[in-house]
Amino acid sequence: MHKKNDDSSINHTEAVISIRGLYKSFGPLDVLKGIDLDVFKGENVAVLGRSGTGKSVLIKILVGLLKPDAGNIMVLDKQVDKLNQKELDALRLKIGFSFQNSALYDSMNVRQNLEFPLKMNYPDLKKNEVDKAVEEVLEAVGLKDKIDQLPSDLSGGQRKRIGIARTLILKPEIMLYDEPTSGLDPITSIEINNLINDVQQQYKTSSIIITHDLTCAKATGNRVAMLMDGVFLKVGSFDDVFAQTDERVQRFFNYNFIQ
Repeated sequence: MHKKNDDSSINHTEAVISIRGLYKSFGPLDVLKGIDLDVFKGENVAVLGRSGTGKSVLIKILVGLLKPDAGNIMVLDKQVDKLNQKELDALRLKIGFSFQNSALYDSMNVRQNLEFPLKMNYPDLKKNEVDKAVEEVLEAVGLKDKIDQLPSDLSGGQRKRIGIARTLILKPEIMLYDEPTSGLDPITSIEINNLINDVQQQYKTSSIIITHDLTCAKATGNRVAMLMDGVFLKVGSFDDVFAQTDERVQRFFNYNFIQ
């Protein structure tokens, strides 16, 4: 198993994501109740929590799909909720989003799936530039031999890898991973955790990894943020977070059967 990248490459003076006093409710349901979080340049932060705790809501607010009720959200020095559509589109080009279900186009082969975001966003690129970019990201995820296959011919883990490759092809500064190991067997999950660490190192990305998988959080997160009942109970190293005596944290830990 690849070792998690150490903190030496993280710039702790430069926050690429900075959240202060974030609140979000849906009718009478308070989902986020005043959360603060910084993600520093080059850092992976794993956001842990049970289903329905607001992890996905947080991601949607970061990319401008949802508006906060209150709070300040800065991403790459831009206040997200104050951007117009053109500014938001420009910011989103710098943010890679790895969907839980990989979100590949079933009718396109791997090559076409990877070419699609490049051609959409950079229509003037020459064919040899597109080919080079496709080969580079396939090399990065270890699937060059799958270039002509359809998503239906790939395993769940391979589809996840291709989904990450399609995100990487635009060279994002920030990666957002939504439940990257969900539905995968333990061996494939380890491979995806290793890939997340490789991406951090090779592409110098800063990432938020949304997960309820403790193994994923421990393997990939330079820091872990435990989201419960709308607030971060603790942000720190994995060991710091789970050293707490809070019964809710202990129940979460025990449920995951980590020794």
